[in-house]
Amino acid sequence: MATARTRELRRLAERIAAALPPVAEEVVLTGSVSRGVADDVSDIEMLVVTTEQLELADCFEHARRVGLDSLDTWGAQGTETSRVFGYYERVPIELVWWSRDHAEASVAALLAGQHSSSGDALANGVALRTVGLLDAWQERLRAYPEELAAASSEEAALTWGGYAPAGMLTLARPGDRLALVERLLDDLSRVLRIVYALNRVWEPTTKRTAERVRALPAKPERLAERIEQVLTEPDPLRAMLALSELQADTLALAPSGPNVDRARRWVHEVLEVLHEASTPHDP
Repeated sequence: MATARTRELRRLAERIAAALPPVAEEVVLTGSVSRGVADDVSDIEMLVVTTEQLELADCFEHARRVGLDSLDTWGAQGTETSRVFGYYERVPIELVWWSRDHAEASVAALLAGQHSSSGDALANGVALRTVGLLDAWQERLRAYPEELAAASSEEAALTWGGYAPAGMLTLARPGDRLALVERLLDDLSRVLRIVYALNRVWEPTTKRTAERVRALPAKPERLAERIEQVLTEPDPLRAMLALSELQADTLALAPSGPNVDRARRWVHEVLEVLHEASTPHDP
């Protein structure tokens, strides 16, 4: 059941899509509005696919004619992706512009194993204007290849091992919180990559993680709660211990492979090191 805010923003998005020029042959609503979960802080995100690649200045002009104001852009410029931000009736709007050729290449890249949140955006997108491209892309993305799931798990486990397990203790040094947080974030992202691959789900952004993983059948118990625990635990050793336990439970579900098998052994050794370091010893 879509939220009331979703319905409100959907109507605005439809008006924007209707006002775009004919060169925009496919207009895809993405983000929280497409999934029906928009709230008071949600914006409208749309993918605009054009017959030919447009210059950023042209995308700005089309957005201005539609009625967007306070225009700006984000991300790298001069690429095959043009990004236009603006407001429409005081609602933040993000328009990502692709050519048809770039869109086709992006779908092919996803199926070849290149990680991008565009897979989730396309798989869950809603066509506001279409010549049939989105249906074709979603049909191709519906079958998540088994070999891709295995490759994603292998890639995610790549950094878990190959050096002394006791090296993890260097992250618990006073004053090294930044290094610790960087490691926690990277490892948690890799945990999620494995979980999404196990469930044949195109990897999304990290927004609304608890909601996204709730219905997944293959995952460690209390996944979302344990991620929060890792990120909010003030004690470095306890944070790393909670992370390593989550890694071990995730790897137990992953298909066997050189990186996964090595990671299983290494994480087990890390757990032993962390347990030893966190256990009080008699003087």
